[in-house]
Amino acid sequence: MLDAAQVTLDDQDALFEHYEAALADLDANKDKWARLPIPERIRLLSEMKDGIMKVAKGWAEEAARKKGLKPDTAVAGEEWIGGPYATMAGCNGLISTLSQMEGKAFIDHLPTRELATGQLGVKVLPHSIWDHLLLSGVSAEVWMQKGVSEANLKDHVATAYDTPEARRKGKVALVLGAGNVNAITPLDVLQKLYLENQVVILKMNPVNDYLTDYYKIAMKPFIDEGYLRIVKGDATGGAYLCEHPVVEELHITGAETTHDAIVWGVGEEGEKNRKAGTPKNAKRFTSELGSVSPTIVVPGPWSAADIRFQAENIATMKLHNSGHNCIACQALIMPKGWAKGAGLIEALKKVAAGSTRPAWYPGAIERLEAHKANGGDVETVGRGEVAPPLVISDLSEHLQNRKTEVFGPALGTIDIDAPDPATYLENAIAFANDELWGTLGANILIHPKTIRQIGKARFEQIVAKLRYGTIGINGWCGLGFLITACPWGAFPGHTLDDIGSGIGTVHNSFMLEDTERVVVKAPWRPFPRGLLSLQFTLLPRPPFFITNKRQHKIGEALTAFQHKPSWLKLPGIFFHALLG
Repeated sequence: MLDAAQVTLDDQDALFEHYEAALADLDANKDKWARLPIPERIRLLSEMKDGIMKVAKGWAEEAARKKGLKPDTAVAGEEWIGGPYATMAGCNGLISTLSQMEGKAFIDHLPTRELATGQLGVKVLPHSIWDHLLLSGVSAEVWMQKGVSEANLKDHVATAYDTPEARRKGKVALVLGAGNVNAITPLDVLQKLYLENQVVILKMNPVNDYLTDYYKIAMKPFIDEGYLRIVKGDATGGAYLCEHPVVEELHITGAETTHDAIVWGVGEEGEKNRKAGTPKNAKRFTSELGSVSPTIVVPGPWSAADIRFQAENIATMKLHNSGHNCIACQALIMPKGWAKGAGLIEALKKVAAGSTRPAWYPGAIERLEAHKANGGDVETVGRGEVAPPLVISDLSEHLQNRKTEVFGPALGTIDIDAPDPATYLENAIAFANDELWGTLGANILIHPKTIRQIGKARFEQIVAKLRYGTIGINGWCGLGFLITACPWGAFPGHTLDDIGSGIGTVHNSFMLEDTERVVVKAPWRPFPRGLLSLQFTLLPRPPFFITNKRQHKIGEALTAFQHKPSWLKLPGIFFHALLG
C-alpha cells in the first residue's frame, strides 16, 4: 500500500503530464493564432459571449455561495457585475475595435484634446448611445504619455496588428489567475490573445478554481481550436509553469511577493539575485499587484445630502467585495479642521455598520490583526455577527499601514492642513505619492463649485501630479476596471526590482499603447437629486454601491443586455436602477 507522500508525488506527476500536453497543444497552435484573420477572431468572441450567457447565472451564484453570500440577494449582485457582466463587456469592446481595424478606423471616432499639461487626452467613454444611457454622466479619458500626439496616435495603437498576418509569430503565455474578482482572469486571457497575439495557458488561482468548469464553457471556442488551456495547481504547479521553456511570457494579477518570488527567487537566493541584478526568471512579465489606494476628500460646500451620498461612495470603495479588491480605499485623506469632516466620518461609519458581507479571502483575519498591531489606537465599527468589524487606524501613527496593503476591511485616516482647497489638494497628492505604497488607483471627492473655484485648467494640472494608473473623480477608480475600454494597470515607471503595483496594462479594448493614466469622472449627485442643481445626468445610485438594493437584478439585466443589446431591455434596467 502506498504511503501519503507517494500518492502526492504520483498526483503531481500526473498534473505535470497534464501541463506538458497542454503546452504542446499551445506551442503547436501559437503561429496559427497569430495569423488568424480578424473575421475569425470576431467569430470566436461572439461564440464566447454565447458561452458566458450559458453559464452566467451559475457562475455568479456559485461565486456568491463560495464567498459566503446568499444568491439572489442584493449584495450577491457584486458577483454578476464583477464577473459575467464585465467579461461580456470586454468581448463587446474588442469586437467593436476589430470590426474597424482597417486603417485603425476605430480611433477616428474617439475625441481627443490637448490637456493642461500639453499631453494628449483620448476620451473612451461615452462612446456609444448605450454608454450615454446606461452610464449617464460618467466619462473616461486616457492620458497618453508625452510624445504621443493627435498626429501620431495611430502609431501607438494596436501595433500587434501592424505586421501582416502571414508574417506574424505567436508566443505561449502563462496567465496566473486572480482569486478575488472573477472577471479578472478571463479579461487577462483576452489581453494576451487579442492585444499581444499570444496563446494562453491559464493556471487558476486555488482560491477560486471552483470556477474552472464555468470558464471552460465560457471560453470553449478558444479551447476547442487550441488557443487556450485552463489548468489547476498550487504554488508548485505555478513554479513549474513559470520556468517551463515553452512559456515565453508571464502575466499575474496578484501580490508583489508572488511576483518577486517568481522573478528573483525566495530567501537568501532571492536577495542575492536582486543585489546582483540577475533575475531567476528573465522572461517578459506583466503584472497588476494592487496598492494602498487613497481617497482625497476636498473641502467645499457639501450639503447634508452630499455627505450621505459620498459616505456611501467611500464605504463602497472600502467594503465592496469585503475589501478584497486591489484598489479598495485604504487611506482616507481628510482636510484638517473642516467643519463637515466629522459628519462625513460618522456617516461613513453608519454605512459601514450596515455592510455585513463576510471577509472570505484567505488570511484576511490575520492581516486585520497585523494591521491593528502596527502601533497607535484603532477604532472598530461592528458589522454584524459574521463580518469582522471595519478597522479604522490613524495613519499619522500607523506608519507601517501606509506601506502594507491589508486586502480586507481596514481603513487608515489622516488629516492634512487645508489653508485653501487647491493648496490642500496639492499637499494631499504629495502625501499619496510619497507616503503610500503603490500606484494602481486613487480617488478625489470634490464639489463642482470647488473645481470652478480652483479653475478647470489648474485643477487638471494638479490632478496630473497624482501618480496613479486610474484616478476616479467623484467616482471610484474601480469604475476604470468595469469600463473595459480603459487601460487598467499601474502608473508607468515600475521595474522588476521595484515592481510596486506592476508593469503593463490589461483590458484596453481600443488597444491604446504608451498610456500614462485614466481619469474617470462621475456625477457629484445621483439622479434625480442632481437635476435640482442643474446636473443633467440620469445616473441614480450606481449599481455597484454596497447600498444598492437591486444590484443583483441590475447585474443580471446588464449581463443580458451586453449579450444582445436591445432597446426593449432598457426599461427593465432603468426600473431596477431607480429602485436601487
